[in-house]
Amino acid sequence: MAEVLGMADERILDATLAVLAREGIAGVSMRAVAREAGVAVGLANYHFENKTSLICAALRRVGDQDMELVTPPPDADAADQLRHCLRQALDPAFLAPDYLSLRLQLWSLAGVDPQFADINQSAQRRYLEQLAALIAAARPDLPRADVERRASDILIEQNGVWLTAILIPDRQAVNRALQRCEDLAFR
Repeated sequence: MAEVLGMADERILDATLAVLAREGIAGVSMRAVAREAGVAVGLANYHFENKTSLICAALRRVGDQDMELVTPPPDADAADQLRHCLRQALDPAFLAPDYLSLRLQLWSLAGVDPQFADINQSAQRRYLEQLAALIAAARPDLPRADVERRASDILIEQNGVWLTAILIPDRQAVNRALQRCEDLAFR
């Protein structure tokens, strides 16, 4: 039974993210999400107390997915692990219009609701900490403050690509941004 409930949660969260990307916060309702997920409204209400708890769960899920971007393959050396993670963050899958639209919606939510902002900030901190750990492992010669600055600069570069790629899909510009991220990490 727990597996079925877990699968329902996943379907409901997938649906929430799809509705949010397509229609924005105004389009997210328990009824719209249930319809998108192909479940009864009662099931969505059973798993999530209200629209806010549903969106909070979806935000946490995206934060967890972001952590996968900075989870390196274990069999590579530290420098290759860092390069792998930098490439993952600018992979074409993350530059798809649907995903970028979702990211814009999530950033907007963080700007208007303190609860959503806390979730977003927590996810950003975890991402930055892991990115800094990757840089520190690849560049053990760097002082901690320099590692943290580089991680922050890389995150800003990545976010800039995500913000602009929806308007200007230019793979060459993305490749240049990836090169800047690698320069920040390794120079």
